[in-house]
Amino acid sequence: MTAVLGRDILGEPVDRVDGPVKVTGAAPYPSDVTYPGLVHAALAQSTIGAGTISRIDTAAAGAAPGVLTVLTHENVPALAEAPPTSLGPPPRFPFKDNRIVHYGQHVALVVAETAEQAVAAARLVRVDYATTEALLEIDDPRAPLDRNPWGMDTNRGDVAAALASAEVSYDETFTISAETNNPIGLFATVARWEGDRLVVHESTQWPMMVRQVLAAMFGLPEENVRVLVPFIGGGFGAGLRLPQHAVLAALAARTVQRPVKVVLTRPQMFTSIGHRPETVQRVRLGATRDGQLVAIDHEGTSTGGIEEGNIEPTTMVTSEMYACPNVTTHDRQVRLNIPNPGAMRAPGTVEGNFAVESALDELAYLLHCDPIQLRLRNYAEVSPVSGLPWSSKALRECYRVGAERFGWQRRNPEVRSMRDGDWLIGYGMAGVTFHWYQAPCHARISIRRDGTAYARSAATDLGTGTYTVATQLTAELLGLDLGRVRFDLGDSDLPPAPQSGGSGLAMSLGAALHAAAGNLLRAFLGVVATDERSPLRGRGVDEVTMSTGRIQLVDDPSVGETYTDILGRHDLAELTADGAVDPTPEGADVEPVGAFAARFVEVRIDEELGRLRVARVVTAVDGGRILNEKTARSQILGATVMGIGMSLLERTEFDPGTGRIANATLGDYLVPVSADVPDLDVVFVGERDRFSPVGIKGLGEVGIVGVSAAIANAVHHATGRRIRSLPITVEDLL
Repeated sequence: MTAVLGRDILGEPVDRVDGPVKVTGAAPYPSDVTYPGLVHAALAQSTIGAGTISRIDTAAAGAAPGVLTVLTHENVPALAEAPPTSLGPPPRFPFKDNRIVHYGQHVALVVAETAEQAVAAARLVRVDYATTEALLEIDDPRAPLDRNPWGMDTNRGDVAAALASAEVSYDETFTISAETNNPIGLFATVARWEGDRLVVHESTQWPMMVRQVLAAMFGLPEENVRVLVPFIGGGFGAGLRLPQHAVLAALAARTVQRPVKVVLTRPQMFTSIGHRPETVQRVRLGATRDGQLVAIDHEGTSTGGIEEGNIEPTTMVTSEMYACPNVTTHDRQVRLNIPNPGAMRAPGTVEGNFAVESALDELAYLLHCDPIQLRLRNYAEVSPVSGLPWSSKALRECYRVGAERFGWQRRNPEVRSMRDGDWLIGYGMAGVTFHWYQAPCHARISIRRDGTAYARSAATDLGTGTYTVATQLTAELLGLDLGRVRFDLGDSDLPPAPQSGGSGLAMSLGAALHAAAGNLLRAFLGVVATDERSPLRGRGVDEVTMSTGRIQLVDDPSVGETYTDILGRHDLAELTADGAVDPTPEGADVEPVGAFAARFVEVRIDEELGRLRVARVVTAVDGGRILNEKTARSQILGATVMGIGMSLLERTEFDPGTGRIANATLGDYLVPVSADVPDLDVVFVGERDRFSPVGIKGLGEVGIVGVSAAIANAVHHATGRRIRSLPITVEDLL
C-alpha cells in the first residue's frame, strides 16, 4: 500500500486516548464489573507444600450465612484437559484430584451472596492432609531435572577446544532470587452463563488464549466463549496464562446459575498467577589478550512447578549477542513444590543479560580494556547464527549516544577511584540485545459516511499505550485527524490478536492495521472503478494516496475525493476491510531482529553503612520507528524502575520448611518507591526497521534488560566488590 500523508501523526508525543476515562475512574476493570444477581466467591488454599488431602470438611462453610455452594475436588464435574498454548501448557487444574503440589494451592471455592460472607465462610473450610516432604531448593539433588526442556539449546564451533586454548579464561556463577509480578490491579474474574454461552471478564493479556482454553475445558465451540478485558490493572507477564480461579469462577457460575465474581487477595496474587523463577547461571568465556572473544559457554538453570511447564530459557539471546566463533548455550529446569513460575517482564532475557553482561565487564577489567571498547571489538555486524544482515541494528549508536549523554569519558577506570565526600561513586554500563517476536494478527477497519473510522482487534492494553498508538497508526494510514478515529480492543469477539507480551503486539497489530488500511483503499477503488462521476475511476492502488480524509492522486493531489463523497454517492453507510499478518520470514534476505539498547548507571555507596543509591540512569534505545515518543519513553522509564527493584529490593522468600511465601504482601515484599527512583534519561536512536511494514520494534520489555548488570558493574567500579547475585543487599557491601 502506498500512503503519502499530508502530515505525520506517528511519533508525536500524543496524550493517551484512554487517559480521561482512567483518571476520572470510568475505565471498567474486571474487578469493577457487576451484573444483576451477581454473587461472590472466595478461595481456600492449602497450608502444606506437598502431599494429599485425606479429608476436607465443608459443612460449616456450607451452613454459613449467605453461602450458596462450596466447590472442592470432591464435587466438581470432570473437565477436559486444558490444551497447550504457544507459551506452553496451562497450569495444573487444582481440583483435578486430592494431590497438593505447592503451598497455597486452591483447595476450595466458596460462593456466597456477598464478598464478605464468602471470605468468612472460606475460613471455615477444614482440611486434613497426608504430608510428604516438599522439594524446595534449586540445588536439591532429589528434584527432577529437565535438560533442554524447550529444545532451544544452541551450539556452534568447538567451545571446549576454544576454551582450552584461550589466552584469557573466565568462569563464574550468577544467581537471581525469585521475584513476583505485582501489578497494582488485583486479578479478578467475573463469569456469567447465557445458556450455553460463557461470558468472562478476565484480567488477561491474551483474550484469545483464555477463550481457546476455556472452550476446550468446558467442551464448547470457541465462538460460545467471549472474553472481555478493555482495561487491566497491569500484568508484566502474569496475564499470559489462564489462572485457575478463572476456571473455578466459570464452574461456580454454572453451578449456582448466577454471575460469579472472584477477586484475588494480594497474598493470593503471590501463589496464583506466577513469578519470575529463581535462576543459577554459569558463564565461561575465552578471549585473546587483545579482547577478541573466542568462546562463550552459557548454562542456565531455573525453577519450575513440580508438574507444570513454563518457558524461561535464560540463554535464549546469548548466541546472537556477540561475534564469537564458538558458542554453546544450554538451559535446564529444576522442578520443585512451588507455585508455577510464569513470565515476568523480559522473561529469561533479563536474567541472561545480567550474567553475560556482568561477565563481560569482569573480562574487561582482566584485559585492562574499556567495557564499551570490549563490546565494540566483538560487535556482531551480521547475525552470528544465520550470517544474514540484521533487518536493522543501531546498537553501535546506542553505545555512542548513551556514553555522550552519560559522560562516560569522565570515568576513571580504576576501582574505588571516584568519590564525593563519604560516598564512593561508580560508573557501570551494559549492552542489550532483545529477541525478535511477532505473531499472527488480524484487524478490521471501517470508514463511515460521516468520515470517521472505526478500527478494532482482540488485543489488550496493559497500560503500554496500545489504544493510543493503534489510534495514531490508523489515523496516519487513513489520512484522518486523530479525533476522527476510534480503536477498540479487549474483546475476543473482535478479529483475533496475539498476546500483549514478548514485545510483539505493536509489531503484529501494526502490520495487521497496515494490511487492513491497504485493503480498505482497494475496496474504495473497487467501488469507484467504473463510476464515471469519480475522478478516481480506473485508478490503481499505487497511483493514489490517503490524506486529509480523502483519496487523491500521488502525482496531482488536487485530483481526488473524500471518503464521505464516495460513500454518499453510492448510498453506503460504511466500507469495511480486514487485514492480517503472517510473520513467518520465509525467504527473507534479512534477519528479523528486536530492539537494542545500552544502559549507563551511576551509583553512590556509603562505605561505612553499605547504603547503595542509584544516582542516575541513561538509556539509549534502538526501537525502530517510534509510534509515540511519550508512551515509548514511559515504557522505558517504568521498566527501568522495575530493573532497579530487581537489582536492589525484590526477592520472593519461600519458607525453607513448608514452601509458604513469607513476604506475600506489599508491606513485606519491597518494590521501588519514589525515593528509590533517580534521574532517568531516555534517548531513542536508529531508523525504521526493514522487516516491519510500519518500521517498528517492540519496546515493552527491553527497558528492563541491562539495568541489573549496569548497576552491578557500577558497584564493582565504586567498591572493588564483584556482586554476582540479585538483589544486591547491604550485607554484600559491608
